[in-house]
Amino acid sequence: MLQVKVLGSGCPNCQRLERETRAALDEAGIGYELIKVTEFADIAAYGVMSTPALVMNEEVLSSGRIPKHDQIVTWAHQRESA
Repeated sequence: MLQVKVLGSGCPNCQRLERETRAALDEAGIGYELIKVTEFADIAAYGVMSTPALVMNEEVLSSGRIPKHDQIVTWAHQRESA
């Protein structure tokens, strides 16, 4: 199962990234566990300086932006088969 983390304080963009990620993965039929990381120290441990950030299987894939639906699905498929 794919482990997905949304890093951010809970701001509107962080909430939007969570919604977009859930929608993309649900639509693609990909099994996942989504964890929200909101503590600054935990976010900084990933080397992320700008939120929201998206992490899949402990790999930071984006920060400071909301990736497009198709990009989220592509990343998930790549990590699913790894």
